[in-house]
Amino acid sequence: MKRLCLISLLLIGFVATLAAQNGFYLKDGDRVVFYGDSITDQRLYTLFTEAYVVTRFPKLNVSFVHSGWGGDRVTGGGGGPIDVRLKRDVFPYRPTVMTIMLGMNDGSYRAYDDKIFETYASGYRHIIESVKSAFPGERITVIEPSPFDDVTRAPNFEGGYNAVLVRYGQFLAELANKEALHVADLNTSVVGALHKAKEIDSKMAERIIQDRVHPGPGGQMLMAEALLKSWSAPAAVGSVTIDASGPKVITALKNISSPKLQEGGALAWSQTDDALPMPIDMKDPVMQLAMKSSDFIQALDQQTLQVTNMKPGRYALSIDGERVGAFSDAELAAGVNLAVLQTPMAAQAMNVLDLTRKHNDIHFARWRMVQVPLQDLSLTSTQPAMDALDRLEAEIVAAQRAAAVPKPHEYRLALEN
Repeated sequence: MKRLCLISLLLIGFVATLAAQNGFYLKDGDRVVFYGDSITDQRLYTLFTEAYVVTRFPKLNVSFVHSGWGGDRVTGGGGGPIDVRLKRDVFPYRPTVMTIMLGMNDGSYRAYDDKIFETYASGYRHIIESVKSAFPGERITVIEPSPFDDVTRAPNFEGGYNAVLVRYGQFLAELANKEALHVADLNTSVVGALHKAKEIDSKMAERIIQDRVHPGPGGQMLMAEALLKSWSAPAAVGSVTIDASGPKVITALKNISSPKLQEGGALAWSQTDDALPMPIDMKDPVMQLAMKSSDFIQALDQQTLQVTNMKPGRYALSIDGERVGAFSDAELAAGVNLAVLQTPMAAQAMNVLDLTRKHNDIHFARWRMVQVPLQDLSLTSTQPAMDALDRLEAEIVAAQRAAAVPKPHEYRLALEN
């Protein structure tokens, strides 16, 4: 038993070291609470952020709680005043990391007003003071508000509402510098992607933030990218380079067997990844446009296979006997990004995303359908019901983590006829 405990401690230390070497913001043992208004309440940029962490660092022990409430301002909202929200929806989870995204509602959807802004500024300072007082060592990421879409449609007034949100974001950057907080800009890069998307397909671009406030999955994926990049998230899922003239492995950020030449010059090997690619629904045309209009794939989703010195021709790549694509010898020599292909690894990652969504849905039901609406009633079954939902969520999280563990796969490159 002592030997097992020692092995577990060494493994935890090893995982923490790997995360530190990558420079990633989250550490082993972190408890993350996402706090905000309806854009956080959509549970999409938060969902995608969690899915990235679980698939990219499958051995990293990090938990996530989503505590957004539609209509919230720095003073609170439908879920109660800010102090109630913090004491009920944040503090019980004892977060080591908290993200805060507020501002869309605080600006009141009108031109900049000093009095309205001062309410936002003083209210935000109160939140920071309250959180720091409750958890002095907590790391706080303040999020500059995501954009109001003044790009694909004309602004409602001179200068547009997004300019107001940018001004609020500038205040947050100053506050972060003063209070030693981390800051993430979820406005600038998304606005840039909206401009590019408008050039590609102006009507489809409107669907990235269809109501101009609440981004759909494509826009929320871009928001997740901005948050993850602020946390120094690595681009590499993994990388393998094979010299087919030998054949031999030149470099590998994965466990890989010695490649073997088969009949007809086919090249075969087995490989176990250290991580999974980011689960992205590329069947969604709006998601496709968002990816095409951003650097998400280049910045966060690189799973490179490079095979040099193949004989001239076009080669079919199969993984576990299933064809996933065909590439010329020149394309293989330059390197192919497997993360954008329909591979078994991508299918596994989508399963992780589905389980991530399920555990957050269970938490939402526990919180918004049981805890809050029944809190003023003296019902003997309320706490047991919440306890049962907590156990169910924990079981789904365990399944999520198990599903994120990479599996061995058989690769084969064969010359097409």
